[in-house]
Amino acid sequence: MAICPVCNGFEKLEATCSSCGKNMEDSGRIMDFYDDYSAYMPIDQMKLEDGYPQDYQKEECPHLLKCPSCGYDEVKFIKE
Repeated sequence: MAICPVCNGFEKLEATCSSCGKNMEDSGRIMDFYDDYSAYMPIDQMKLEDGYPQDYQKEECPHLLKCPSCGYDEVKFIKE
């Protein structure tokens, strides 16, 4: 089982907003926002149902990035 270096604090995720150029904030794994219990489900199981068909096979962790300045958001895939 692979682990996400960002989720586990080994790396910091830094990205620039493609809309306004400001620094974006990491809001965590995208699947944690699906419902009240998704944060407590097994990660690999959630990857099979998260709408990103390749993240399980490619061992990637999808993170939601949000721009505090303009509100733009995007998903970035982190290699586990």
